[in-house]
Amino acid sequence: MLASALLAMLAVSNTATANTTEAEESAYEISDFDWLDQTRSRAVPVRLYWPANVQPGASVPLVVFSHGIGGSRKGYSYLGKHWSSHGVASLHVQHVGSDSALWRGNPFAVVERLHDAAQESEAMARASDVSFALDQMLSAATGKMGAAVDPQRIVIAGHSYGANTALLTAGAQVVRDGQVISYRDPRFAAAVIISAPPFYGENNLAAVLGQVSVPTLHVTATDDVIQIPGYRSGADDRLAIYDAVANPTKLLAVFRDGSHSIFTDRSFTGGPSLNAKTKAATADLSLAFLDLVFRGDGAALTQWRSDWQPILAQARGMDTASVTSRQHAVNN
Repeated sequence: MLASALLAMLAVSNTATANTTEAEESAYEISDFDWLDQTRSRAVPVRLYWPANVQPGASVPLVVFSHGIGGSRKGYSYLGKHWSSHGVASLHVQHVGSDSALWRGNPFAVVERLHDAAQESEAMARASDVSFALDQMLSAATGKMGAAVDPQRIVIAGHSYGANTALLTAGAQVVRDGQVISYRDPRFAAAVIISAPPFYGENNLAAVLGQVSVPTLHVTATDDVIQIPGYRSGADDRLAIYDAVANPTKLLAVFRDGSHSIFTDRSFTGGPSLNAKTKAATADLSLAFLDLVFRGDGAALTQWRSDWQPILAQARGMDTASVTSRQHAVNN
């Protein structure tokens, strides 16, 4: 029963949630790449959502996305489609040590497989996956697309375990045997953190997150609860992550109700109506955040708060005047 319950709660569906219109489909292209990091003998599959009709000489912002435990490059398609249809490329990285293969095999061993995938060695491997995928994206491996990426507008994003990965590459660090372990990738100029789990075993979050120097957007819901035995975590842990990030340019959106997996491609978790609204709001918010960070334009964020207030439990750091002022100080 436990294994079956976990499968029901956590498995990531490959079925997209929202109906994609023909107009949206014509606004982006999807390409899959199967890369191999030879230095680690580790496969790094990715899916790239690329804006259609990019003009010659144009520079394209890029989001690198890390999935949650049990996910794949096919997941979080609602974000990849939305971002790319609005001119932002999205590279979805698959982490082979904690991907959808966890759901295959003996269902009574799924808890053991989840625990194995949550080990620190895999957390570090995931961070390396992200940096390797970005290396490949910016190389000849993707042809003209890689050359068109704007190196000043590269963002790391992730959900759940992927949010942990995003924080590591954005500057989070831990100390092991007296040595600082950091996977910070300086190419990332901002981070989108969705349903971040705690840094299990770490008692000083300020020390872990004190080196996160890029602007961050944090997204969660009041019923955002991780149910993995031994790793249970509620929405308060997401707020603690937000509070501990040192960079003052940080935004927080907490949606009403919802669930931990409402931010995946699963269609009904949290209720079908709220599910669709939360996804749409998350996709819109992330673009408004990028407008604020890269253009100093808070108009979209102001409009977002007005549009989505009915499903918001709380929002922090969204005073656009003060955020823009702080970000201007950072950039200068």
